[in-house]
Amino acid sequence: MKEKLVIKNQDFTGERALFMTNDALIENVLFHDGESPLKESSNLVVNSCTFQWKYPLWYTNNVEVNDSTLLETARSGIWYANHLKMNKCLIEAPKTFRRANDIALNECTMPNASETFWECTNIKLKNVKANGDYLLMNSSNIEIDNLILDGNYLLDGGKNIVIKNSILNSKDSFWNVENATIINCKIIGEYLGWNSKNLTFIDCEISSLQGLCYIKGLKLVNCKLLDTSLSFEYCEDIDADIVDEIVSVKNPTSGVIKCKGVKELIINDNSRATKDSFKLIIR
Repeated sequence: MKEKLVIKNQDFTGERALFMTNDALIENVLFHDGESPLKESSNLVVNSCTFQWKYPLWYTNNVEVNDSTLLETARSGIWYANHLKMNKCLIEAPKTFRRANDIALNECTMPNASETFWECTNIKLKNVKANGDYLLMNSSNIEIDNLILDGNYLLDGGKNIVIKNSILNSKDSFWNVENATIINCKIIGEYLGWNSKNLTFIDCEISSLQGLCYIKGLKLVNCKLLDTSLSFEYCEDIDADIVDEIVSVKNPTSGVIKCKGVKELIINDNSRATKDSFKLIIR
């Protein structure tokens, strides 16, 4: 059996400082200026390290990173990576993940997560805090549990998504999405879910101006629509069970909405509904 290389308590500088390092434990190491310090590396455990410069983990395979920091200057840090786990890490850099596969984050914080997780597959986020726009754009096969997000345009173009127990303060979230289930979440933000297919919200609390419009296949189970106005416009195949009163509903196309009441129902000459395609049931 090959003995694992151990690199501890060192500082590195310069481009590609540990290029193509394999089967190694890297611990308490500071990577100073110099691009791509661990590019093309595999089978690593990285503990208590700090990355100060760009592209630290490009083209890596089978890497576990614990209690480590990517500073703001470590931009575009993890692209084209496969099979990466990060635990209790601080990721200050934007654009951190692109075209990566099988990425799991647990108890991580991303204070500048703008344009992060673009075109990635097989992502698991648990107990993550993030701040930034365009998180998880065009990514697929996503499992999220306890994400606290402050940032707009979440999951634009995403596919095959399950989100649980999260707080999402995000305008224009879930646009152009296919096959998403959102459970026990609080969602705040205008224009929720436009141009999407097969969205399911279960036990959620939603606050949105012009939310839930232009959707094909929308299901809401035991949800609250707080301050949600001009909702359901041109939405098709609605199956909505709302536990409170809705501020306003505008021109839904087809399906059923069950609720305690609607303060304003707008059905005007621009409606696409036929005589029997939409039902509003007040309980």
